[in-house]
Amino acid sequence: MSKLTTHVPPARSGVSVDDRLARVLDSPSLARAVPHLAPETLHQIIRHRGLDACAELVSAATPAQLTALLDLDLWRHPRPGLDDRFDVERFGEWLEVLVDAGESAAARIVAAMDADIVVAGLSRHVRVFDIGIFEPTAQSDDETLERRAAMREGDAIAIDDTGDVEAMYGRRAPARDSHLASLECEVGGYVVRPRRADAWDAIVVLLIALDAERSDAFHAVMRGCRAVSNSRPEFDGLDGLLLAPEQHLHEVTIAREQRRSAQGYATPADARAFLQMARGRHPHEIARTTTGDHPIVAAYFRDADDAREPSPETRRSPGPAPDDVDAVIDLLAEAGLLPGQPRALLEATSSDAGPPRLVHLRRLMAYAHAHDDAAFHARSRELAFLANTLLAGCAVQSRPFTPQEASDAAASVCNLGLEQADPPDAFLVDHDLVAAFEAGWSTLHRDVGLFSTEQLIATLDDLRSSDDDVRDGLAALRRALVRHRDAGTPWLARHAAEVLAELDMTSWVSVLGLLDECPVVAAAMIAILDGHTTTVSPTAFDFISTAAQIDDIRRFLRRLPDLLSH
Repeated sequence: MSKLTTHVPPARSGVSVDDRLARVLDSPSLARAVPHLAPETLHQIIRHRGLDACAELVSAATPAQLTALLDLDLWRHPRPGLDDRFDVERFGEWLEVLVDAGESAAARIVAAMDADIVVAGLSRHVRVFDIGIFEPTAQSDDETLERRAAMREGDAIAIDDTGDVEAMYGRRAPARDSHLASLECEVGGYVVRPRRADAWDAIVVLLIALDAERSDAFHAVMRGCRAVSNSRPEFDGLDGLLLAPEQHLHEVTIAREQRRSAQGYATPADARAFLQMARGRHPHEIARTTTGDHPIVAAYFRDADDAREPSPETRRSPGPAPDDVDAVIDLLAEAGLLPGQPRALLEATSSDAGPPRLVHLRRLMAYAHAHDDAAFHARSRELAFLANTLLAGCAVQSRPFTPQEASDAAASVCNLGLEQADPPDAFLVDHDLVAAFEAGWSTLHRDVGLFSTEQLIATLDDLRSSDDDVRDGLAALRRALVRHRDAGTPWLARHAAEVLAELDMTSWVSVLGLLDECPVVAAAMIAILDGHTTTVSPTAFDFISTAAQIDDIRRFLRRLPDLLSH
């Protein structure tokens, strides 16, 4: 078998990484390398190069890779911590790119996709009917039922024509126009009508190609779309059941979550529930010996363990030997397109500036590594679970975590929990890190988030301003702080804190870090405490991992009234 012959110029050749990457993606040898790449890597390439430039890459993916790739690319969350939602516009972009790459290739790729995902996407773009139901039918007045009139009732109350799609997908449904209402296609014994204008031409071309070349897949998809194309039933208020399209999408979403759980991802719902429960845990209760005591954590590891044994199809590795793809892997790593790997927890930190971090966690993990490989492996898996939980269910600076930030935050919170208990070196041999994280997380919530909220409310009570707009803004901030303090969600008051920027920009940035869902120490706050006068990035911060940082926060809050009064 011939080896992969893609030429990757060395870094010193004067050719940029992007140029070399483009050359690899355009190479006919790419098809032999793609099956050896993780779906996350393929997704990073698509995000970097654009979907329209990666049609050949998608075409070379295996069905398992394709399903995982769609799981990554077709769902979006409106904001961090909320459930992912199917992106109907992105699905239309996929169809257009595939058809542009070639009708036969598009039919082959769509036939290899999970049929339920295809139905979920297509049913948001079109409605499908059996052609036979529109044959002329005698009416009571001997007039025939005109075909478009028979379909008009369904169009008038189609899902995408109501306001429901805005609630479901976070965007307003496209308005129906006369051009859209006149469109129609007959293919394979079905009548297809658009719900929305985008991707209509690509869908027609794809369905014709599917019917001609992949008949079984075509009829499976069309039957699925037909089943969810009925008009909305009359509302009688007697039940709260989902309509057929929403129910189908719900089932597709559940199936995606199950697949991702088996791959080690935490679902947003489970992540939110775990973090909320952790906020109420007593900081000194870290003596649990097994993660099996926590239902969410136990379910996470059970799903991961069930998926650990690969299927025969997954075990097959078609194509070149691993050595043949080393050049491609190295190039992707150089371009920063491989999924980020967390820094080694036990990596030496002598060259790091500033005080040492994670002292307690490093000490205990080092002992477990030296004395019990099984315990070290279990603790490492727990850190991965905690990082995935932060990725799925939390925000930092009101934005999603990056994978590296989630890994650093999980380790920092664990260190904070362990510091309070000061356990012996052998502690992690018999005890899990999840309880340590819960102890640290509850400390952050109580001693940083809620405490900072209380101190800021007290500061606002004595703060005066001669500017009417500032005075009104301070009053609105105080009301928001009180409301969200009582609800236990101080981070939801961050939007109202913008008025503090009018008084002191550096203090405002510092307060935003303390009111975050994952509280952090802003570099601006340290600059205030240390008396630095140099420029400080408003987005730079450290995760809270020690009691000393909490003491710094208290010192800052004591100075806050003076800072805001000047």
